[in-house]
Amino acid sequence: MNRTGRTLLVLALVAVVGMAFRVSWNALRDIANAIGADHTAATLYPFVVDGLMALALVATLVLVDKDRTFALRVLGTYTGASLVLNYVHGLVPALHGRAVDWGRLADWDPANWALVLLATSLPVGSIYFGSDLVAKVLHHRPAPIPTADTNTEESTETVRNRSTADLPESTPDPITATAVRLPDPVDFVKATASLKPVRAIAPIEPPKLRAVPAESSRPRRATYRVPEAARTPRTKRTPQQLLTEARTATAGWPDAQITAEGIRREVHTSPANARMLRDTLLAERAV
Repeated sequence: MNRTGRTLLVLALVAVVGMAFRVSWNALRDIANAIGADHTAATLYPFVVDGLMALALVATLVLVDKDRTFALRVLGTYTGASLVLNYVHGLVPALHGRAVDWGRLADWDPANWALVLLATSLPVGSIYFGSDLVAKVLHHRPAPIPTADTNTEESTETVRNRSTADLPESTPDPITATAVRLPDPVDFVKATASLKPVRAIAPIEPPKLRAVPAESSRPRRATYRVPEAARTPRTKRTPQQLLTEARTATAGWPDAQITAEGIRREVHTSPANARMLRDTLLAERAV
């Protein structure tokens, strides 16, 4: 809808609200006279009730979230109160045309008390709810409207992303594999035969601690080395025996699992022997 259409719609709404206020004004004025208001107060009474309804309607168009819900509740409450008072004015002919005279709003006492309480509490509620709504509207901060610069930045970023996606992918250079010559197994066995086997050092077993009395707070420490005679002798293996054990241990291994560290742990040999065994096994599998 263009600006002219919106202006006409607002003017039509103002006209309808003004005519509805004039229709309700006579009933609310007579109700105010019936509860004891003077001529001036009775004339201003319709502005207190229907005027707050108009203020709450404007607040609902400005506020958001919880504040907007509060404004809608105030609008609904005062709309219902105005409807009840207009209904009572239509049911009681004695209220029509009164100036200052005091009268009853209903023949039944509880109903009359409730209606008088409703009519007299509306001005006080208008002061409280009207002040709260005005404060909420004055402290309301509307969401920022995107400017032309922001739209330009977004469009530039979109074009940049599209341009980047449209670029052709660069083709990587082909990788040239370099042939690696593996050592001959026979030469490796001859080379390992001339090596002096490394003597493995047996682990030092901690001595058994002697039982001490209960009052002893800490056991004695062993401060001596295990003599050579007490060490467990270990059989020396030849390179061919190491190769045989490595073949047996790695028979079910894939090529990627055959590493020097894995062979060293399985065969229990030195790192140097483990590396030579790894190269020999990989060479045998490549044949």
